[in-house]
Amino acid sequence: MEPGPVDATVPSAHRARFVELYEQLRRIASRELGGSARTSLNTTALVHEAYLKLDGRALDASERGPFLALAAKAMRHVLVDHIRARMAGKRGGDQVRVPLATDLVDGAAEGFSDVLEVEQGLRALERLDPRLVSVVECRFFAGMEFNEIAAHLDISERTAQRDWRRARAFLQTRHAGSAP
Repeated sequence: MEPGPVDATVPSAHRARFVELYEQLRRIASRELGGSARTSLNTTALVHEAYLKLDGRALDASERGPFLALAAKAMRHVLVDHIRARMAGKRGGDQVRVPLATDLVDGAAEGFSDVLEVEQGLRALERLDPRLVSVVECRFFAGMEFNEIAAHLDISERTAQRDWRRARAFLQTRHAGSAP
């Protein structure tokens, strides 16, 4: 399937890389949506909206890891913006809970049932250590391996693994503290 949002203003090398990674972007979008029909966004729309949010002229798709991390972050922001807009609609909005599910890592999404809740947790984590948020974005949202995360963030693979464990512990503790 040929992706739609790639236009003539994007250099041909970036355009070719985007086309090459398009199916992986669709898989990331599918995970972001959690297979939910409770939002009007579908995987293709989410990929295209994220691409537009990234502004294709500034997009560097030459390296897989950084590109997927950035794309996953953009998709998360598009989804959060979409949910917030629906919640702010007339008559109190359509309060929608979009499940965040993934099969990337064992137990990483247990208990997280709300994209907005995850977003709030990531913002709190970012105040403590922005690199931990980058690790979460790379591992959880972009599906990157620890060696790719390490190369992308210019840290050791062991540090990437340690940061992943710290970030998961923080988010799970935060979630447990907010559970009814």
